[in-house]
Amino acid sequence: MQQTIVDQIEPVADDVVSLVLRGATGPLAPWEPGAHVDLTLPNWLTRQYSLCGDPADRESYRVAVRYDRLSRGGSEYIHRFLRRGRALDVSLPRNHFPLLPAPEYLFLAGGIGITPILPMLRAAAASDVPVSLVYVGQSVASMPFADGLRSAYGERVRIVATRQQGRPDLAALGSALNPGAVVYACGPGPMLTAAEAAFPAGRLYAERFRPAPRSFAPNTEFEAVCARSGRTVRVPADESLLDVLTHAGYPVPSGCREGVCGSCELTVLDGEPEHRDEIGAPAGRVYACVSRALSPRLVVDL
Repeated sequence: MQQTIVDQIEPVADDVVSLVLRGATGPLAPWEPGAHVDLTLPNWLTRQYSLCGDPADRESYRVAVRYDRLSRGGSEYIHRFLRRGRALDVSLPRNHFPLLPAPEYLFLAGGIGITPILPMLRAAAASDVPVSLVYVGQSVASMPFADGLRSAYGERVRIVATRQQGRPDLAALGSALNPGAVVYACGPGPMLTAAEAAFPAGRLYAERFRPAPRSFAPNTEFEAVCARSGRTVRVPADESLLDVLTHAGYPVPSGCREGVCGSCELTVLDGEPEHRDEIGAPAGRVYACVSRALSPRLVVDL
């Protein structure tokens, strides 16, 4: 964990605030476009937010938080109670949405999905390749950083306020995509589902706020063997591996509990995991919040 101080809190759109978190003890860990961090809030909740500042700035991190009216306590606390000067623990950055080299980029952002796209757009534009952004929201007032994007990038940015203009024609964007161009998209699930239908497979890189609806076989019970302690715990069909390990006293970090953030990653030493995450667990790893086991037992490095 890194210690930070809330240096700035300011509104950047309707129901969206920007936080600047200054390192409390020195330079913060480096990061690359697409990375996110976990914020441990004073109400004991941990939430993930994409870094949307400048990776060259090692003195502070910037995130933006939209107030969720169905908040489970994270965005509500930040909007209603967090104040300048408050100390916050922040994780080391993780990046499951890296910007890869390409001859041309099309960025597609929906609402608060602009946050991981901002540093990507800056990096791509600095590499002197063609870049464009289609930024979608209900209204300009609800779209954080819209004015700054237009002033910085001019005609390369297209702002689409759906209440006045309707939704953009992603199929037309897909048919006009130049050879070699890649698409980076972040936003609500329906927008990303439409993007998957519109853009060629292998050229779309997307990050979701919530897992896409998928079907899995019914949960079955399995055993989790904690290799370092030698302890075995039973994971019932109606509980997650993360919850069982937490109740057993193992301090597994966690955040989203939906398989999209990667904070609860565990190393698998034996057994066959059933991966149910959205980000693609690397070989030999499992995300304990959602994934289960296809074998009767799973041996993890705990």
